[in-house]
Amino acid sequence: MSQPVKSGKILSPSTPWTERTVPGIHVPDEQTALKATFTEPTIECPECHALVTRTAMSFNAYVCPQCDEHLKMKARDRLNWFFDQVQHELGQEFKAKDPLKFVDSKPYPERMAEAQKKTGETEALVVMQGLLKGVPMIATAFEFDFMGGSMGTVVGDRFVQAAERAIELQQPLICFAASGGARMQEGMLSLMQMARTSAAIQRLKEAGLPYIVVLTHPVYGGVTASLAMLGDVHLAEPKAMIGFAGKRVIEQTVREKLDEPFQRAEYLLDHGVIDQIVHRHALRDTVYRIVTKLMNLP
Repeated sequence: MSQPVKSGKILSPSTPWTERTVPGIHVPDEQTALKATFTEPTIECPECHALVTRTAMSFNAYVCPQCDEHLKMKARDRLNWFFDQVQHELGQEFKAKDPLKFVDSKPYPERMAEAQKKTGETEALVVMQGLLKGVPMIATAFEFDFMGGSMGTVVGDRFVQAAERAIELQQPLICFAASGGARMQEGMLSLMQMARTSAAIQRLKEAGLPYIVVLTHPVYGGVTASLAMLGDVHLAEPKAMIGFAGKRVIEQTVREKLDEPFQRAEYLLDHGVIDQIVHRHALRDTVYRIVTKLMNLP
């Protein structure tokens, strides 16, 4: 049996308590560096300012668990969330060019490189083919952080290819729209995409295939004037801003103050522009029900 030690000497059990060592309290040296502890990144809700961990927000489809505010979703996150199983990604072969040699504050290729580095995407539209509750379909989603989700030639190429693939496979096409409009750096080539995408949608309709548009926050400009308003059914997320020109531009034009909820999804629903406002948590089920009814699926 081991015996207590004091100053290198063995103490017997009969040693008086006054001679025994009293354990001290260790006080760290003031010069000792503090070790950093890992904390998970948080996202601040723009409505209620609650701080929610990125993981919790992701599992809740980027809907604030405190106030139910719908936060923006990245295009790739949205499509991965929408599909039960992603089969293929389409349109990656299309790359942006610089036909006009456009320069504003910086050359167009440099601006494109910055957007690609910022978002991890090659363009403002992501297209995927997959299964939703066993039903095959093709879905497109705009990445708003990529130059404001602006529509250039590559966006047009990818959307037209998605429509043509939907016709080839006899599958519905879903579009999650979020854009500031046409891309000024490509000039008329960008505006031509309005006609190209509209013609592709018409071919979808002639083939008897559903085209469903989900309007997210925000949708403006040439995208609103073309592919975002040509759906068979128009759904919108709560509080999404939807219009052609911005509210400030309209106020300056008509010289009147436009109060809320002008251009909000709720205002457009009241005036018959859209068909339904759908909570993000119910969106997958809603799209599934619409597709199965329009295509007479069991």
